[in-house]
Amino acid sequence: MSKPARHVFVCSQNRPAGHPRGACQHKGGGEVLQAFWGELQSRNCWDKVAVTYSGCLGPCDRGTNVVVYPEGVMYSNVTTADVGEIFDSHLLGGTPVSRLLTPEGVW
Repeated sequence: MSKPARHVFVCSQNRPAGHPRGACQHKGGGEVLQAFWGELQSRNCWDKVAVTYSGCLGPCDRGTNVVVYPEGVMYSNVTTADVGEIFDSHLLGGTPVSRLLTPEGVW
C-alpha cells in the first residue's frame, strides 16, 4: 500500500443527548463518515486518500467537523451533500472548499 497524499479525519464523537457541548455524531457524523468511505471506494483512490473516524476535534457546536492533513484544514458543518465537493476540490484537486472552512480563531 502506498502512502496517501491526504488523510481525512471525520469526527464521530458521541455524547449523551442534551450534553452542553453537543456531539458530531448527533449532527450526522456517522453519515458523513460513510459518505467519505463511499466516495473513496467508488473513486478507487486508496493510494491518494485515507479516511479515518476520530473522536472530538474541538468545535462541537460547529459539527460535523472534518480535518484534512497534511494541510491541517478543518471543515465545519459538513453534510453528506458536501463530501463529493471536498473530494473533487480539495482531496484530489488541492483546493480547499472555502465555504466550509472553520473560521479563523476557532481553528
